[in-house]
Amino acid sequence: MNVGKFGAVAALVATLGLSGCASILGESKYPVTVTSAPPGAAFEVTDKNGQVVHSGNTPSTVTLKSGKGYFSGQTYTLRFKKPGYADKTVTLDSSLSGWYWGNILFGGLIGMLIVDPATGAMFKLPEYASADMGAPVASAQAGDLKIVTIDNLSDAQRERLVPLN
Repeated sequence: MNVGKFGAVAALVATLGLSGCASILGESKYPVTVTSAPPGAAFEVTDKNGQVVHSGNTPSTVTLKSGKGYFSGQTYTLRFKKPGYADKTVTLDSSLSGWYWGNILFGGLIGMLIVDPATGAMFKLPEYASADMGAPVASAQAGDLKIVTIDNLSDAQRERLVPLN
């Protein structure tokens, strides 16, 4: 083996030894598609600390960090609101990236114990977050509500009244 090839191989091994496999092949930020049924719901994304990191309307795509700190994955809470529907809350939790285990072959202990945990690349996030807002809670039009006293009711309407005590 000549010196030039040996130097190239040594540089490649040193590069792989000083970096993490998940940092090289994976990501530390992920695009997450946020949807709701029905569409058009306002949503807010908060992190583990309760800080709002994004807000918008569905459908939307937001890029979120997968790690919170050294050896700590991020968890997000998504709160959905739409007039006429009950509010919904969805939790988005990170999980261990499959690329992290590549450190056994390529990244070594430095990648496994230092680089990937510090960059957050050892974690991944789901591609989608969705909320089913359910059926509308109420559907009233302007003028649908009329307040009357019992004296203004007909005899048939009075018979349909139900006592509350």
